[in-house]
Amino acid sequence: MKKYKVGMIGLGTVGTGVFKTIQEFEDIEIVKIVVKNINKKRDIENFDSTLMTTDPNEVINNPEIDIVVEVIGGVEPAWEYISKSIENGKHIVTANKELLAKKGEELFKLAEKNNKVVLYEAAIAGGIPLIMPMKTIMAGNKISKIRGILNGTTNYILTKMDVDGASYDEVLKEAQELGYAETDPTGDVEGFDAMYKITTLSTIAFNKRVKLQNVYREGITKVRAEDMKKANELGYKIKLIASGNLDENGKADVRVHPMLVKKTSALAHIDYVTNSVYLKGFPMGEVAFTGPGAGEFPTASSVVGDIINIVAELKHSDYILPMMRNNYEEYADMIDISETYNKYYISITAPNNIGVIGKIGNVCAERNISLSTILQKGLSEDNTADITIITELCKEADIQSAIKELSECKIDSIIRVEE
Repeated sequence: MKKYKVGMIGLGTVGTGVFKTIQEFEDIEIVKIVVKNINKKRDIENFDSTLMTTDPNEVINNPEIDIVVEVIGGVEPAWEYISKSIENGKHIVTANKELLAKKGEELFKLAEKNNKVVLYEAAIAGGIPLIMPMKTIMAGNKISKIRGILNGTTNYILTKMDVDGASYDEVLKEAQELGYAETDPTGDVEGFDAMYKITTLSTIAFNKRVKLQNVYREGITKVRAEDMKKANELGYKIKLIASGNLDENGKADVRVHPMLVKKTSALAHIDYVTNSVYLKGFPMGEVAFTGPGAGEFPTASSVVGDIINIVAELKHSDYILPMMRNNYEEYADMIDISETYNKYYISITAPNNIGVIGKIGNVCAERNISLSTILQKGLSEDNTADITIITELCKEADIQSAIKELSECKIDSIIRVEE
């Protein structure tokens, strides 16, 4: 039996899971692994430490290696290693969502030029099979809408805030202690991770390249325990939603931000570190993908699945997996967030003056903003009123204009609401 040779770049949590899983396949052999520290103890039984090297050239320039697996993340040095590997005739499997979002166009053009494929099932939703189904069995559909929870760390934090009634800072600290959040959680809590994922996912779904710089991003750091409580009272949960919409004119609205999601919505019940993606298109209607979005073995499952698909094709063809190649020539015409229409939850601390609610109503009416809910709960010791508003569908630019006009009020929170 011919054995196909694999070189790995990275042996962290995901890389370790890949190594353990791949041992079950007799026709695949990992021959070299690039690591930062050879002396670090590895959680792998009977591990042969001679497989490790600190020199990436032992993988990149090894003519025996058929497939390079990259699981280190980030743009550099991952881009250098992957691009050189492709030029040296190797197929790529990666879990690197940031690289795909920032260098995807260059990456796929380079791969096609060298007749190589890049597979990345693990980069978008960890262990959830999503990319391969979209590129194959769902290829006959015109997808117009994506809604998803694509980051386990933020979903864990928001779930715990909701369940425990705790503040963002309290839950973040707990998440860091449990290993659900990084020491520097910026990539997750400020929405970068989900932004990278929805950029690539929208590119695939809409068959047009979505530029990262045109994707709106807002994290969860401003979400308060009080917002969680109010949302529940109003029939909602707060989630970090990654979305992509293609309107009837072919314009794309791609974004990541917190959102009040109706309790009747399935996404409202995706809790803790679980990920979920809903796709709507024609002729399929709506389909959902739900499962573990991260972790050693869920992510390894997707990486190993990609390796096996490449190996299966290499046995029969020199031009493998044509449906998985990304050759998008057209860029998506993007809608700026200021031009979008949304419903809004607004929490206001206002001075207890006669007519303050009337003024809020007038400011909104002057900008064609209709209010569906307006609540005031008593007075604080400092003689201010706690006012909660939910608007009807209105333009983002009009809402921002109204907020500026209400200068004597303190805007505690403004969060978009699911239609």
